[in-house]
Amino acid sequence: MSARVPERGSWLEASARARVAGLLDANSFTEFLGPEQREMSPHLSLFDLPRAFDDGVVVGRGKLGGRPVFVAAQDGRFMGGTFGEISGSKIVGLLRAARDGAAGDDAPRTVLLLLDTGGVRLQEANAGELAVSEIIRAIAEARRAGITVIALVGGKAGAFGGGGIITACCSRIVVSRHGRISVSGPEVIETNQGIEEFDSKDRALVWRITGGRTRWLTGGADRYVADEIRAFREAAMALGAEDAAPFDLFRLQAEQSRLEQRLQVDGDSRDATQIWTRRGLDEPERVGDMTEHDFVVLADREAPNHDAR
Repeated sequence: MSARVPERGSWLEASARARVAGLLDANSFTEFLGPEQREMSPHLSLFDLPRAFDDGVVVGRGKLGGRPVFVAAQDGRFMGGTFGEISGSKIVGLLRAARDGAAGDDAPRTVLLLLDTGGVRLQEANAGELAVSEIIRAIAEARRAGITVIALVGGKAGAFGGGGIITACCSRIVVSRHGRISVSGPEVIETNQGIEEFDSKDRALVWRITGGRTRWLTGGADRYVADEIRAFREAAMALGAEDAAPFDLFRLQAEQSRLEQRLQVDGDSRDATQIWTRRGLDEPERVGDMTEHDFVVLADREAPNHDAR
């Protein structure tokens, strides 16, 4: 696979394969279970739905800044990047390979998950739910073995449903403005709680609540980057070069305490602008409308005081 790094190629607009090509070092990627092997969903044909030869997930090994890494990339254009039996199994297998090879001298110590998903594939719901749970377990086992698992979220589908939970389980999270992350999607909330609770057609509201800017400002992500493949690459290289943080009971307890504190401070907020106001940001009502350049400047300025994960 060609790995020319587009200087300003959009992460949002790129396909899964283009993101992998731009993210990794030139000509370093080796794909596992590629389209030519035709490992496809056995369920979609039952609903007369088209299938993809790779089931919408690219997995393999390559190099990032000269360091070996494993990478899995979802294609949000196929079935909304949803988790099914085959696509989920490919990600689980990659994470287990990282776990099992953790002691090797040349084994990758970093797994990059390029998430672009609406959650579980409804046409194979049971298999999809099982896949999500197995991915979560595999992430925990990999981290316990000293592997750093980095989620990169900036695609059109975001990371919703099981994808939102998977994102939260990773060692580090990189988001762009388009990196919406949430367990329940706007339509799901509106259907169950009514439009008064959440108007899914209010795009500005959706982006303020679930978008990458709010996720970063509230400590739900470790890096905020512009919508450029190059920016995601630079962030992944920096985070991948760090030593893996211990994944033990102490860390889990500390994370739980941090989340409880966030809930105490922001739990009664009705909109993201209230959270931004409490963070002491200048002109918080403008955060959602800032240019990318102005927000990146703000993100850099806020970094020393950022409520990091």
